[in-house]
Amino acid sequence: MEMRKMEKLGVDISLLGFGCMRFPLTEAGRIDEPLTEKMIDHALAEGVNYIDTAYAYHDGQSELVVGNVLKKYDRDSFYLATKLPVWLVKTADDVDKYLEEQLTKLQTDHIDFYLMHAMGKERWDEMVKIGCIERLEELKDKGKIKYLGFSFHDKYEVFEEILNYRDWDFCQIQLNYMDAEEQAGVKGCRLAADKGIPVIIMEPVKGGSLAAFSEDITEMFKALDPKASPASFALRWVGSLPGVNVILSGMSTPEQVEDNLHTFKEFRSLSEKEQDTISQVTETLRSRVQNGCTGCRYCMPCPAGVNIPGCFSAWNTYHMYQNYNVVKWSWENGIGDEHQPKNCIQCGKCEAQCPQKIAIREDLKKVQADLDKKERC
Repeated sequence: MEMRKMEKLGVDISLLGFGCMRFPLTEAGRIDEPLTEKMIDHALAEGVNYIDTAYAYHDGQSELVVGNVLKKYDRDSFYLATKLPVWLVKTADDVDKYLEEQLTKLQTDHIDFYLMHAMGKERWDEMVKIGCIERLEELKDKGKIKYLGFSFHDKYEVFEEILNYRDWDFCQIQLNYMDAEEQAGVKGCRLAADKGIPVIIMEPVKGGSLAAFSEDITEMFKALDPKASPASFALRWVGSLPGVNVILSGMSTPEQVEDNLHTFKEFRSLSEKEQDTISQVTETLRSRVQNGCTGCRYCMPCPAGVNIPGCFSAWNTYHMYQNYNVVKWSWENGIGDEHQPKNCIQCGKCEAQCPQKIAIREDLKKVQADLDKKERC
C-alpha cells in the first residue's frame, strides 16, 4: 500500500482513504452492515489506515456503522476522520454537543482528524463570529481532537482566506481532472503544499462520473492499459499532484475496493503519455457541452419557477458523460418536477436578460426531452 508521510504531523497515512459516504445499501435503503464490514475489513487488512465519515452521511447512520466495525480493532491501528456539522452549530457550546454525540456513535474517546464540514464563505464567517474555531482548539488541547482541519466547497479566494486564518493541521478539498480549476482547484492544492499543510482529496472520481464512460472514451483508456479501469486513471491523476497525502474514495462494492487496492498497492504517477490522454479525454468531454450557460443567473428568477441554470447544468453534464446516473439525483430531486422546463410559459423574459444570447426557450425543450426519465424508460 502506498504510504505518504504528513511531515507537519509526523504520521504515515495510506494514500487511499476509505470514504464512508457511499456504503452499499439493502433493498430497504439502509446500510448493508455485513457487506460494509467485510469491505472495511479487507481494506484495513491490505494497508488502508484512514477512515473518513461525517455526522450527516447516510442520514446519520454512517458514524454508527463505522463505530461498530472499528471497535474490534486496536485504536492505534487506524486514523479516524469525521466532521462537525457546522450548519447545525449556532453557538460555541454546540461544538461540544455534536462532538460528544459523534464520540459516542463512533465508540471512541478521540477523533484523529476532525474537520469543519463543507466550509464556504457564509459558514466560515458565522463560525468565526461565534467562536467555533477557538472552541475546537480547546477541545484539541483536551485531547478529544488530535488534528484540526476543514473541508471546503467555494471559490479559490475563500479557500485562501480560510487557509491563512490559522496554522491548520490539514485541509480537504474536492479535486479531479475535470474540476482542476473549480473551487480550490490545483491552485489551492499547491498553496496548501507550499505552506506545508497536508492535503486530503475528495471526489477524485467526481462522484463516479470518471469511472464509466461512453465507448469512445473507454477505448482511449484501454489503449493505455487494457486491464486498468478508467477510475484508476482519475485516482492516479490526483495522486500525481504535489502535496496530496490522502485520496478518499467512497466505495460501494467489494469490486470497487479491490480495484482501488490494485491501484494503490503499487502506485504509479502518471506518465507523460497518460497525462496527454487525460487532456484529450477532458477536451472531448467538454466538447459535448450543449450550450454556453455560465450559471450567471441573469435569467432568474423565472416567473414560472423553472430553475434555468440548474436545468442547463444537468443537461450539459449528462451529454458530457453520456450517463443519466450522473445527473439522476439533481434532475429528479435537486431540480424536481416543479422546477423543470415543462413548466416554462414561453414568456421570453429570460432570453432578454441572457448575456450569452442563448435560445433559452428552445434549449429548455431539448433539456426536457433528453432528461425526462419517463421518456428514457
